[in-house]
Amino acid sequence: MPELYFQVRWPDGSTDSCYSPSLVVRDYFTAGNTYPLEDFVSRSRQALSIASARVRAKYGFGCAAAEAQLADIERKADGFAGQPDVSVAVDGFHQ
Repeated sequence: MPELYFQVRWPDGSTDSCYSPSLVVRDYFTAGNTYPLEDFVSRSRQALSIASARVRAKYGFGCAAAEAQLADIERKADGFAGQPDVSVAVDGFHQ
């Protein structure tokens, strides 16, 4: 399966390179767009869940790396919860 990394810029200016085992992330994010925090987390859940399901369909087990990536995104997002008008930027993709 083609894997993909998406560059994320958090509200505090820090950046992360996030992993997906599938290109499906491109269906949920556009490079250069900014997403409200809750929307970003929701889109990440959807995309990474689909990506893990695609791995499961092909190999018989889900993708632990996708699940760990989602947990990291949720943990980082929790640190910004409750702050007004925070958003996350998706700066780009690379394989």
